[in-house]
Amino acid sequence: RSACFDETGAKAEEFGAALTTAGCSKASALVRFCDAFEIPVITLTNAAGFAATEAEENTVASAAAGLAAAFAGATVPKINVITKRAAGSAYAVMNSKALGADLTFAYTNPDTSSTGLNILTSMLYAFDKDDPLSQTAQQKLIDYQKQSPPVAYTTGVLRDQATKGIIKAMVMEEQAYHNTPELKNYVYTPAGIRHDHPLYTFDYVSSEKQEAAKLFTEFCLSSESQSLADKKGFNLHNEYKSQPNGMDGAGYLAAQKIWKQSKDGGQPIIAVFVADVSGSMAGSPINSLKESLLATSSYISSDNYIGLVSFADNVHINLPIDVFDDEHRAYFSGAVKALDIEGSTATYNAVLVALKMMVDKKEEIPNAKMMLFVLSDGEQNRGYSLDRVAPIVGGLKIPVYTIGYNLTSDSQATNELKRLSGINEASLINATSDDLINHMRNLFNVEL
Repeated sequence: RSACFDETGAKAEEFGAALTTAGCSKASALVRFCDAFEIPVITLTNAAGFAATEAEENTVASAAAGLAAAFAGATVPKINVITKRAAGSAYAVMNSKALGADLTFAYTNPDTSSTGLNILTSMLYAFDKDDPLSQTAQQKLIDYQKQSPPVAYTTGVLRDQATKGIIKAMVMEEQAYHNTPELKNYVYTPAGIRHDHPLYTFDYVSSEKQEAAKLFTEFCLSSESQSLADKKGFNLHNEYKSQPNGMDGAGYLAAQKIWKQSKDGGQPIIAVFVADVSGSMAGSPINSLKESLLATSSYISSDNYIGLVSFADNVHINLPIDVFDDEHRAYFSGAVKALDIEGSTATYNAVLVALKMMVDKKEEIPNAKMMLFVLSDGEQNRGYSLDRVAPIVGGLKIPVYTIGYNLTSDSQATNELKRLSGINEASLINATSDDLINHMRNLFNVEL
């Protein structure tokens, strides 16, 4: 809720669009109650993030994971109406499509990014100008996806990989390109539909709001604002005309579905999660590991093949690789919840075990793509070293995504995880980020 009103209709109290521990707990209890008595659930979503007080930081992650689990487990009809903000992991736990919402509506002006959709529809149109949604266009998209490298899912990842010279071409907003020094050796080429975000008002808007819009327009057009816009990369390529893509609103929705179905080039994914349960992960790191895996596993497609390995002094195969159907998904959830702290840190022994599991499974599914996810604080002190296993990882060409806990800048642990993920063009996610679940959601949505 964002406001309370008294009996006269006057606003008595106003709240920020942030989820709290109490709010998540209350909502999850209500969802479970509705599910138990077969009552459909309609969610009105205006979620910009999570409450950021010191007390909330200790408890809101667990409560949010409980809310996500309640929505994911509910079998009654679920409808989500986005009334304003729908940002990051706060939106993800609020009855999002990935948690099984049957219908998701956007109302007023939800915050979204159109960059990916812009290039997708442009590609489909280039593949078949007569019918961008034809089987011909879809097959060419699948063929492209088979040859494409692992996707860099955020501008930060693009920047890191561009610095290493890994990426030859990338898609991003011109303003991000303009303000990212690491990309100065790349050439920007405009493509697709212009989306410069012009300002519109409608006839039904009140005269006060119309006047506010005019004042805001005058502010934006002032010499000071225009000078700042020029410095930040706006007001460029005025001669550029939007390229057509032959689609209407229904076509954009169809294009999104096509991408979701063909993003892996028609190839299933074999993936293993390698979880660090050594002593240095005790406390908040292991809790964060569990919560983030449980909250984001719903973004893994059911036609992929998933396994789980944990390590401390020894390596344990907690869950053999199998298709991620409802049964295996439940086993995965149980295995994650059962993870417990042990002793030392045999990181690369576990990496070798996971690699062998994937290679063995690939013999059954020859056309599958393989990827590895290592969740650790990077403090390896037992077993094989990175130098010993790096040639094997490189030779197998399996991207290794690392999620690092308790990392500090330029520490040996941080540099080792960066090096491991950099062998085959993957990336490191810093688990100390306030938006860890959102980062992992984006990663899984793109890769799995």
